[in-house]
Amino acid sequence: MLTIDNLNQYYGSSHTLRGVSLELPAGKVTTLLGRNGVGKTTLLKCLMGLLPVAKGSVSFAGRDITKAASYTRAALGMAYVPQGREIFPRLTVEENLLMGLANGKASRGIPGYIYEMFPVLRDMLARRGGDLSGGQQQQLAIGRALVMRPKLLILDEPTEGIQPSIIKDIGAAIRKLAESGEMAILLVEQYYDFAESLADQYAVMARGEIVKAGPGSEMQAENVKSLVAI
Repeated sequence: MLTIDNLNQYYGSSHTLRGVSLELPAGKVTTLLGRNGVGKTTLLKCLMGLLPVAKGSVSFAGRDITKAASYTRAALGMAYVPQGREIFPRLTVEENLLMGLANGKASRGIPGYIYEMFPVLRDMLARRGGDLSGGQQQQLAIGRALVMRPKLLILDEPTEGIQPSIIKDIGAAIRKLAESGEMAILLVEQYYDFAESLADQYAVMARGEIVKAGPGSEMQAENVKSLVAI
């Protein structure tokens, strides 16, 4: 679904991404792990067109999108849930969800499966987003991304500051989405146990490059946890 080939990016004189290559297949969860400051969020912003690519290429569903605008990528079916959620606090839950329809698919409305995965959103449709708990806001942010029925879902540390019960619900939703076979999922995560439980394949970043990658089933054998432990 997404192919990243020899991606390089700079911030001033700092070489922030160094020859990153990765393939994200449909129907699979790819987990990207690494300590703080190694370039994970920078990579996601490059994938979404929020930062320029200095060298290398990004292809989505066979189409070169290296220089495509962020709104073009969204319209093609790339959805991004940023770290910190970034919901609209003064808008209601329903209005936040409707913002996900801004890519031209408004006639389809909000898919019912979003409420099936996150029933709290249906219960709180009229509540303002800023009045929700952190975990509920995270579910809202994911729901807003899913409204557009994406082909690729990018999640940047969705468990950060979230209570365990909601982490479990988010994990179940991610697995269900992947099992549909229609969506590729890129999960950036520092919570190792959560990442391992969902990973069909994994990659570890350090100093702006991928230093280890492989099937999720081999994460324990490869002692991946030691590479991301603080």
